[in-house]
Amino acid sequence: MNSHLMEIFSREIVKSLPPKQKEIYEYVVDLEEELAQKASTSEEFMALLVKHSPHRQAAEHFNLSFGQLMMIMHEIEDIISRELENKLNQVTWVEITDSVRARKKGNKVKYFYFSLNESKP
Repeated sequence: MNSHLMEIFSREIVKSLPPKQKEIYEYVVDLEEELAQKASTSEEFMALLVKHSPHRQAAEHFNLSFGQLMMIMHEIEDIISRELENKLNQVTWVEITDSVRARKKGNKVKYFYFSLNESKP
């Protein structure tokens, strides 16, 4: 599956979370992103995560215990995973390389079109 498409779907799912869950999730992810920007290696990033503990910072910020915050984050991640799987199962990929090549001679690129067959509740 295309990683860009998965990223688009993930952002869409996060936007649709209930306001409090969305706020908590985005807060933690933003803290992690800040640390990732400062790190030059994965080992350095892991050390920064341990040192600065974004989850503990978020727990303090939202006046939650660390355990409560972790439970909420697991719930959010489960929702995101479930919704992402549902969306990916609804995607239909159609290769249109031959049609495009008929118009562009000598092109070595493959072209795909995808359709998202979302069912409304």
